[in-house]
Amino acid sequence: MQQVVASGVPLNLPGEGQVGSRLALDGDADRSVFVDEQGDVVTGDQALAAFAFDFQQRGRLHKQTVVGTVMSNFGFEAALRKAGLTLIRTPVGDRYILERMLADGYNLGGEQSGHIIFLDYHTTGDGLISGLQMLKLVKRAARPLSDVVRCMEAVPQVLLGVEVSHKPDLSSLPELQQAIRSCEESLNGTGRVLVRYSGTEPLVRVMVEGQNDAQIRHVADKLVGVVKATIG
Repeated sequence: MQQVVASGVPLNLPGEGQVGSRLALDGDADRSVFVDEQGDVVTGDQALAAFAFDFQQRGRLHKQTVVGTVMSNFGFEAALRKAGLTLIRTPVGDRYILERMLADGYNLGGEQSGHIIFLDYHTTGDGLISGLQMLKLVKRAARPLSDVVRCMEAVPQVLLGVEVSHKPDLSSLPELQQAIRSCEESLNGTGRVLVRYSGTEPLVRVMVEGQNDAQIRHVADKLVGVVKATIG
């Protein structure tokens, strides 16, 4: 039996073997979070990567492209690139993902949060559809969920918030833009930098991803200092 927990309610679904993986949905059931048979949480990026490679193998991935957001982990992008796939990033929010999918003819996209859109089946994220698609994938692969989502490795991430007094266009701040370019160069293609405003708070969010924890912490602290000096 495959056991799934949706919003805390156990459901027994027919299947082969006792996988013991679980599914949880958020309040309006548009997002799904999986927990594998070892008790580890599967990120939205990992789930989306598994779906992308499955679609690719079965010839179902339109234009060999997946739509994510600026928050999609660098390890996700690297895994797709290695497999010959492209990641297109949009602003945070499923509506931006859907807009890009509809505009350019893509059929798979999603967010780190577990909001996944299968445009072949629905025009919005649906946790139950995601859950059913993952159950089909695990059964078809005849492997446990932990093995299915091992197709990508997330890189370490530092995310810091800086309170600001006002919100000028970040591209209009030459000192900050120069610092961002310098920090990106220091990562030498092994990570990325994202500096953006919070949509709900008077904050600048500084995110740095890369292979080395100490390095990305140093880079993030440097950028925080520049933000504080310019608009903090």
